Amino acid sequence: MSIMNLEQIEAIIPHRDPFLLIDEVVELEPGKKVVAKKHLKEDEFWFKGHFPGHPVQPGVLTIEMLAQAGAVCILSMPEHKGKLAFFGGIDKARFKRQVMPGETLTLSVEIIKIKGPIGVGKALATVDGEKAVSAEIMFALGK
Repeated sequence: MSIMNLEQIEAIIPHRDPFLLIDEVVELEPGKKVVAKKHLKEDEFWFKGHFPGHPVQPGVLTIEMLAQAGAVCILSMPEHKGKLAFFGGIDKARFKRQVMPGETLTLSVEIIKIKGPIGVGKALATVDGEKAVSAEIMFALGK
């Protein structure tokens, strides 16, 4: 069950089509945890070139989807309303399975550390419960 649709997501993060890469939020504890979904349609712009004849979800875009979900989590906190969350780094990224058109990515981010404007999230993308991508993502809050 969706608790946040595209319009509600757009009220929190500045990303817009074609670079708003999450479709819905299904769980949210502001500043603590978020679970979002991305339903990968066959006509997503990146599948045409990655790879012709064998479309595969680019891992770097899955990391960006996780970052956008994490941004929703942090920017949902009242004290961060109207701020931006910038990528600060990626550690321990692992790509465990190919993700294909027609699949749905479940994007989970748990915020494990915040110190001032800098934070770290433990990120996991799965398809039908199977691990696809995991990483630690760092962010910096700005105006």
